[in-house]
Amino acid sequence: MVRRFVALGVVAFGGLAAAAAMEGEVLLPDGRPASGATVSIAGLPGSVRTDGEGRFRWRPDPPVPFDLIVVLAGGQYTAPVRVEKAPGQEPLRVRVSPLIAEFTTVTASRIPEKVEEAPASVTVVTGDELERRGARDLRSALALVAGVDVAPGGDGGPAGSVPELWGLKEFDAFLLVVDGVPWGGAFNPSLETLSLIDVDRIEVLRGPAPVTYGATSFVGVIQVVHREPGEGEKSARVAGGSYDSYSAQWLSSLPRWAQFQSSLSVDVGRRNFRDDRSGFERAHLRWRNRRALGSGLFRFDLDATWLRQDPASPVPRVGTTLSPDVPLDSNQNPKGAFLDQARFALNAGYERSALTGKWQTTLSATRAEQRVLRGFLVDVSTVDPNAHGFRETIPSTDVYFDTHLALSPSSRVELVAGVDNLYGEGNARGGDFDYFVNLDGRGAPSGSDLPSQAAIRITDRRDFAGLYGQVRWEPAERWHLEMGVRLNHTAEHRRTKTVDFASGTTVSGQDRRNLWRGSGFAGVSWTAWKRDLDSLNAYVDYRNTYKPAAVDFGLDSESEILAPETAESYEAGLKSRLLEGKLAIDLSAFRMDFQNLVVSQSVGGTPTLVNAGTTRFSGLELEAAWRLHPNLTWRLGTSLHDARFRDFVTEFAGVPAQLAGNRVEMSARNMASTGLVHSRDRGWQGHLEVSWVGSRFLNKRNTARAPAYATWGGGVGYRRDKLEIRLDGWNLNDQRPPVAESELGDAQYYLLPARRIEMTLLWTFGS
Repeated sequence: MVRRFVALGVVAFGGLAAAAAMEGEVLLPDGRPASGATVSIAGLPGSVRTDGEGRFRWRPDPPVPFDLIVVLAGGQYTAPVRVEKAPGQEPLRVRVSPLIAEFTTVTASRIPEKVEEAPASVTVVTGDELERRGARDLRSALALVAGVDVAPGGDGGPAGSVPELWGLKEFDAFLLVVDGVPWGGAFNPSLETLSLIDVDRIEVLRGPAPVTYGATSFVGVIQVVHREPGEGEKSARVAGGSYDSYSAQWLSSLPRWAQFQSSLSVDVGRRNFRDDRSGFERAHLRWRNRRALGSGLFRFDLDATWLRQDPASPVPRVGTTLSPDVPLDSNQNPKGAFLDQARFALNAGYERSALTGKWQTTLSATRAEQRVLRGFLVDVSTVDPNAHGFRETIPSTDVYFDTHLALSPSSRVELVAGVDNLYGEGNARGGDFDYFVNLDGRGAPSGSDLPSQAAIRITDRRDFAGLYGQVRWEPAERWHLEMGVRLNHTAEHRRTKTVDFASGTTVSGQDRRNLWRGSGFAGVSWTAWKRDLDSLNAYVDYRNTYKPAAVDFGLDSESEILAPETAESYEAGLKSRLLEGKLAIDLSAFRMDFQNLVVSQSVGGTPTLVNAGTTRFSGLELEAAWRLHPNLTWRLGTSLHDARFRDFVTEFAGVPAQLAGNRVEMSARNMASTGLVHSRDRGWQGHLEVSWVGSRFLNKRNTARAPAYATWGGGVGYRRDKLEIRLDGWNLNDQRPPVAESELGDAQYYLLPARRIEMTLLWTFGS
């Protein structure tokens, strides 16, 4: 039997196409390998025959135009890879395995380019790998990416996380992008509402993207790209695990309507933790649509999340150690504490051919409302009161617009030019209160019974606009030059008002900040050696960027808008592809000088945000991926980070202190991770991962050191026909180190969640 498919591994953009290498295997209907089967390419001479194990490899040389046909005699492929279709064409899929050397990225420049040729450090994690590793959250998804450590939880609640890139662990220091739209808008990344269902790939760009995303990216960009509407198999998933946690998921293509191709994903679940009264419930819906319209392609998506979180309590530090008087997993929040959020996003886009390339426009509008009731210990004692809490309602609106042209006036030049605008408005209304709770969490009062002692109102409007352009030029076969500039305009207006009920006093204020500033990027990549699928590339880059200070909608009601953070960074690296494209080794070195880093500082026992003078981040990162066998991949990541204050004068107990030379708190000097993933289309599969994080200081004075720790996890599964059953575990050695510092509680730290085990059943329907 002969079957026809559109070949995957072909990337098309702006009228250009480049075909990627593919590996695959031909299977007989009973699952046995089909040796001697013929794989031919329509319209091209020659063919490839499968070996004794049914495997084949194909790479066109030179690259050939879009829409090649792969004809197989005898069966099916394994491991899905996606092709971007031209507007109006029907999407078809085929199951093949891409070589490690052939990943592309769009995050840095909005133009697809090979990872090994991009003059920046980029890692691509495929959706297929996430499935094989059972990764459902950002920490597990990026566990094997060098130099990246994601602390689960944090001030954003147990559904949130705090990523670390380039040695800086701040939830607002990086940019989170979902399908080309900043996820969280002009304020902070909305990590707690991120869904990793139906993901095509995750791209991790280390360092800022000062041209394409301007004033919102800083130490890195994490972009989640979902599969196109109408792609993928219909599936249902149910899971249950530790602490009575459960989840259910439905994913399906929908029947065509008004010529739209559509996909729908729905998931609900509850995850509990060992911590008292800690967990979250989430319901999420994503509806994606696209259709040919005129001479282009129109798409729109609706994303809705309902989230209810029962927050955990961070553990306070007394002196140089975490307090032994506060039991592990105790909760000092008031009874009935919550972090609730409803978030609705509508995204629309249109793309069409224009001149020698493509014109793309994106418009996104998001409405969210958070409701907060929580508290923190302020005194590790039995003195009444010993805790402080607050209640708030925070509605916010974000609107994002981008339109740009991606042109290719010649085979060696590609241009991007565009304009974008990001608008955000947030309003916080609420009050604070004191209360008493036993250090083990017993006797916590009901939050609804605690009257507010003050009324606080904060309003912030932000508008970030930019005009940008970037060029990629290949002056010779082995040279790739990129340069981009951006003119930014940021405007912010902040108003605050506090009414103290006891004294009757009212304090109000406002501040404005308008700034025009340029940012830019320049990089060069040189292919020092290339033979067939193997190559060695060297690159250097320079980036200059800035980011307006984070907005604090918490206890601090100061009206002052802090100075924007600015940075200059330099990076150099080597990217090698060896063993016929099966081994990828990337080495990078960076240095970033930071001005006005926003940090949390205690003022009168209440944490508030301040600018931290100058800070330097530097380091080395090494990442390797090796396909030992078509079904077995090994990954390794290791990093050496040095994050230090260079000039920062602050106060401790009213005494000024210069912190120059001190390491930035919570920044580990050394990190490493390694993992094996064994995947098959049928039969047994599994994965094993080990992560190690070196010692780090808990405070800016560098007097409290947290020791190094290692965790390991893994899973095993069995797949047959349309059913897969798997058992996965995380932090199986049950380590509980401090992994994130609270910006709301003074000198308090969230711990790594306890051991978690989950069993999953997955059904797929159709072909």
